Amino acid sequence: MIIREKYLSKIRPFYNVDLIKVITGIRRCGKSVILTQIMDELKATGIKEEQIIYINFELKKYSNIKNDDDLYLYIKEMLNKDIKYYLFFDEIQNILYWEKTINSFKAEYKDKVSIFITGSNSDLLSGELATHLAGRYVSFRIFPFTFKEVCKLKGKEDKGIFELEKDFYDYIKWGGLPQRFVLTSEEEIKTYLMDVYNSIVIKDIIDRFGIKDLDLFNRIVEYIVTTPAQIFSAENLVKYFMSDGRSVTKNTVYNYLEYMVLAMLISKAERYDIRGKRILNGKYKYYLTDLGLGQVMNTNKKPQMGAYLENIVYNELLSRGYDVKIGGLDNTKIDFIATRFDEKIYIQVTFILADENVINREFGAFNGINDNYPKYVISTDKIDMSQNGIIHMNIIDWLLKDE
Repeated sequence: MIIREKYLSKIRPFYNVDLIKVITGIRRCGKSVILTQIMDELKATGIKEEQIIYINFELKKYSNIKNDDDLYLYIKEMLNKDIKYYLFFDEIQNILYWEKTINSFKAEYKDKVSIFITGSNSDLLSGELATHLAGRYVSFRIFPFTFKEVCKLKGKEDKGIFELEKDFYDYIKWGGLPQRFVLTSEEEIKTYLMDVYNSIVIKDIIDRFGIKDLDLFNRIVEYIVTTPAQIFSAENLVKYFMSDGRSVTKNTVYNYLEYMVLAMLISKAERYDIRGKRILNGKYKYYLTDLGLGQVMNTNKKPQMGAYLENIVYNELLSRGYDVKIGGLDNTKIDFIATRFDEKIYIQVTFILADENVINREFGAFNGINDNYPKYVISTDKIDMSQNGIIHMNIIDWLLKDE
């Protein structure tokens, strides 16, 4: 397994800081490995084994720890106030009222504990935690492997786009969940991804939110995961179900979508009016956190290569720390407006610049934007078609470039 330096470099400055380190991410994206790598780094600095306490709440051996009181009693008897401890709690959302115990340890032991927690829900930082620990934590979101990490894993960091093409299309098809790269056949990969998908849907959504109409929910989930990167209309989906004899409200649709976002199965990108400088409410796109999870559900639909590339670029931007929105400018759409501190970039994504019409459409999308921030057109083309200050890049080159 590779060292995930892009995340460790961000977490490392906080190893001994009196803030709770909260690490979130979709199931099986590698959060536990990140914790292991942090523990290895601590040991390399001289921290002793007995100073490190690690609990993975998905393991049966810890099934007797069900709530905050159980956790407090279990940990307290292991601690000595004369020694500094590093506490690692993996998938902590499985413990009822866990945030009360975390807050108690932080208050009682102060600088004698450094606490790291992981969870598979994006609302890990909401509700009670926000109330108890406001301003006392730092958060880090972990993503499945980027394509650059895949190349590092395979020892192909120095290869060119022609040599990496097969690996890239494999990445489009099966995604970047780390464990799938140790599997050798497509059948094994499908089985693994389906297990992950079912765990997310059942444990993180259906069980957690008490969904009763499983047929309706599953049909909405299937629709979203097999049609990524589309402007979503709840009204159209309601009409579709009504034509099929099913009654569903827009609120139900939006609630189910929000549950999927909270479970990190998908991400929601808001639409931004560039000229009016405002968010357009109700105009969203949804992107899969990992394309492999859509692949195992997509049994009949034709591959949508343009949408898949757009999805990959979106996830890559998020993993690089950008805030990402989809852009609207009069009657023109901009695929992405990505901001990071004082930096801003505009991006158009297309599968291939097949003819003059496509070239004019993609490059012409930037015509109404008069600022000097970088503008990119990203495609699978291998010939540089940059023009009028707009940078054209092959998607593999863009994914491999420095962040």
